[in-house]
Amino acid sequence: MSRARTLIAYEFFAGGGMARAGLGEGWSTAFANDLDPLKAKTYRANWPGDDLVEGDVWALDAARLPGRADLAWASSPCQDFSLAGGRAGLKGGRSSAFWGFWKLIEALAGEGRAPRALVIENVSGLLSSHGGADFAALGEAVAAQGYRFGALEIDAAAFLPQSRPRVFIIATREPPPPGLIGDSAFHTPAVRQAHAALPAALKAKWLWWSPGAAPRRNTELAALLEPDAAVVWHRPDQTQHLLSLMAPLHQAKVEQARASGARQVGAVFRRTRIENGKSQQRAEVRFDGVAGCLRTPRGGSSRQILLIAEGGQVRTRLLSGREGARLMGLHDDYRLPKSANGALHVVGDGVAVPVVRFLAERLLEPLLNGASRIAAE
Repeated sequence: MSRARTLIAYEFFAGGGMARAGLGEGWSTAFANDLDPLKAKTYRANWPGDDLVEGDVWALDAARLPGRADLAWASSPCQDFSLAGGRAGLKGGRSSAFWGFWKLIEALAGEGRAPRALVIENVSGLLSSHGGADFAALGEAVAAQGYRFGALEIDAAAFLPQSRPRVFIIATREPPPPGLIGDSAFHTPAVRQAHAALPAALKAKWLWWSPGAAPRRNTELAALLEPDAAVVWHRPDQTQHLLSLMAPLHQAKVEQARASGARQVGAVFRRTRIENGKSQQRAEVRFDGVAGCLRTPRGGSSRQILLIAEGGQVRTRLLSGREGARLMGLHDDYRLPKSANGALHVVGDGVAVPVVRFLAERLLEPLLNGASRIAAE
């Protein structure tokens, strides 16, 4: 059997290129776009060339997109998104960016150049936001352009030591091979509820994608950390203040780890909880070998903290940019911005690389290469 041809991708809301990294060597990115200057600079540092266009997706037209892509990948902004009735253009804020991407898909379809498949990645809240209206609006748009679609909810913790649940909507114009359809652990209750809420016409367009089981993760958070001597630790008073923000349950976790004497690595995240009717800043720790979900470090307040208990002592420090990149599945030769905040800004908004590779290997490549072979016969 002849070798499968190189597949062509467009990468929208490309960030630092983590979808491109996950797709791998069997793919060629013909076009990429992102609005953020730092992310665009990082993308170009890792993939030099002229295939990334920096700027607002609404300012693009189909003429900028070369040829016909096998796949369009879109990881659109998730802040305060609303897809239902969201065609507000540049005045609609970050959430309307999806419709800027979608107008390009519609234009490509009008020219007979619609991508053969789509992946739309977002936070899991997309499945239920506005009572399911946003998800239904997306489904209506996709189906109107001749695609059938389905959704998978995948937590990156199945692949990496980071809890990062995301929804992946996979749409196709190609008839999927039977082996790609069936039951899946990624048909979570949220996915099934979103499907159940769809109108009958959209349910008729639904595909229950089945990529198989994820490989067993064999890496924990501790294995991805920099050497202790290579990082900057908090002062003792800073550590004590952090501990004071913990509720008794979390303080007890830290005390148990300290008392063990063995080295234990915990991940700490600061968040606001409502207690007795009042907002209370809290620090919460986990010692299960998995970090919480990375976020962009706005002013430093969202940066994840590491807590190391060893030899009866407790130390804390901020997660480094390189450690954040490793938690996203990026290799150490990936070029990051020099500042930790800049690096975490890029990776915290990205998609986990091994999840993309999993979907490419188990669904996208069999779908698109299989359809190519059928068409050629």
